[in-house]
Amino acid sequence: MPCLTQRRPMRLLAIAALALPLLAGCAQRGDADASAAAAPGFPVSVDNCGVEVTRQAAPTRAVGYYQQSVELMLALGLRDSIVATVYPDNPPLPQYAEDYRAIPELSNKDASFEQILELAPDFVYGGYSSTFDESAGRSRASFADAGITTYLNPEYCATEPITMDDVYDEVRTIATLFGVPGRADSLVSDMAASVAEATTRIEGVDPVSVFVYDSGDATAFTAGRQGIGNQIIELAGGANIFGDLNETFADVSWEQVLQRQPEVIVIYDYFGTPTIEAKKEFLRSRPELAAVPAIRDDRFAVLTLQDAVLGVRAPYAVGPLAEQLHPARFR
Repeated sequence: MPCLTQRRPMRLLAIAALALPLLAGCAQRGDADASAAAAPGFPVSVDNCGVEVTRQAAPTRAVGYYQQSVELMLALGLRDSIVATVYPDNPPLPQYAEDYRAIPELSNKDASFEQILELAPDFVYGGYSSTFDESAGRSRASFADAGITTYLNPEYCATEPITMDDVYDEVRTIATLFGVPGRADSLVSDMAASVAEATTRIEGVDPVSVFVYDSGDATAFTAGRQGIGNQIIELAGGANIFGDLNETFADVSWEQVLQRQPEVIVIYDYFGTPTIEAKKEFLRSRPELAAVPAIRDDRFAVLTLQDAVLGVRAPYAVGPLAEQLHPARFR
């Protein structure tokens, strides 16, 4: 079993080779034997959601479970280290599409523990907490017992709201675990520049109130304050009407939406849910929403689900959303 800590996720710990004997009990069996010489730049250790993840060398057979993990690895030039993808949410970004589609897709939904084991992976990077669903037999402990290193996107164990700094930290963390820390610098710089350009365009605007509609019929599945989607809205000149909910995603009633009177509805688009137009028509058809300003004025904006989770797309989503919320600033 991995060692447990109480520190916040994503804090990267540099570990000198002299400290290796102290780490042997924490290292997962998928790493090289602690008594062997580590690869250059290794060992490294990451405190990830309460699990101390230690690598003696870079992963060479990684499984990207959910799309945000795959795209982040591709953005760092790690195509040759990925043996399979699992459960895509959206079409891949154009710049990564060729590489993404060249990687075998283990499953377009959840994959079983046994399916993953057949690939003989040395690293499983989970995009959502359901990657390591204990009830489905995919607990992190089960992977550790099989000698496989696991890593969970820290959006799903954070105790504070996720920010762009956390996105940049994630890029640096994955780059370090794969032994390519230098590749993170240019990517983080480009991400930060994209955010800065967008926020400069809308400087001084009055924020518009925003309701995120992900899915739902009897209730609405929406974004709370914990996920990066909340900060994307804020950076784009909006105010999330459910930004007081201490959750990444949450179910709310339609009466609550009516009470909070959003000016714009941001629709999350992804596989397995109705199309954008079908979602708009559904929202327009609900009689209890007729008095909502966003419905009355037919003001909708769209993000892909992958734009709104901790991953490589999040910084680049600020500009497109800002343009939808404040189009006059982009004319």
